[in-house]
Amino acid sequence: MTLSPLTRRVLAVLTGLVLVLMYAPLLVVVVNSFNQDPSMTWPPEGFTTKWWVRAFHSDGARDAVLTSVQVALASTAVALLLGTLMAFALQRFSFFGKNTVNLLVILPIALPGIVTGIALNNAFRGILGVQLSIMTVVVAHATFCIVTVFNNVIARLRRMGGNLEEASADLGAGVWTTFRLVTFPQLRSALLAGGLLAFALSFDEIIVTTFTAGSGTTTLPIWILNNLFRPNQAPVVAVVAVMLIVVSIVPIWIAQRIAGDAETVR
Repeated sequence: MTLSPLTRRVLAVLTGLVLVLMYAPLLVVVVNSFNQDPSMTWPPEGFTTKWWVRAFHSDGARDAVLTSVQVALASTAVALLLGTLMAFALQRFSFFGKNTVNLLVILPIALPGIVTGIALNNAFRGILGVQLSIMTVVVAHATFCIVTVFNNVIARLRRMGGNLEEASADLGAGVWTTFRLVTFPQLRSALLAGGLLAFALSFDEIIVTTFTAGSGTTTLPIWILNNLFRPNQAPVVAVVAVMLIVVSIVPIWIAQRIAGDAETVR
């Protein structure tokens, strides 16, 4: 498609405006983490690093970070296992209701978080009679983290085909030998990318967490929400928010690089 110079300039301006609207608020949060005024007046009258020192010495923030990491790692592990198995089942086998199962696997990522949270809360407390805890948060996060792993793995399986695995079987290799030496090396980058995306998605989830976490479970996003409007806590919250932005961006960037490198090699 060939675009006229005027069209290209208009598209460039619109793209720039969209990017500014998306990332200007994040830049404001970063600047406010160094704002000398605890009320975070704008524009800042001075800059300081004392809020960063307070954030690193905050027991509540450290405990919340540790809880978020534990939940994200556990839900990512569950998502990697179940998402990979479901991708293999739906890609390599034909059975009655296959399209329906595929829809049900992807549906949790499309549902509003508040719907998922309410449904899981009712299931845990009303139907199963389970006390809300960190384990219920892990299960809740795994329901939508599975989708990211599933999408990555099934897309890779579709591009791979089955020729190399059939050749391995013809040469006498068993099922596990073929998986270890042929299938897994080709899936490795997709699994890593899906795992990183699942970790980032779980780490900053707040809506589902609010409905499935017990009173003693405080993840980092919940800690931010609880302290956002407390006196003199706003700058510390801004610091923690910057850390959350970095933790969310890095896995996504690595996942994109991995996916791009794998596609280039293929």
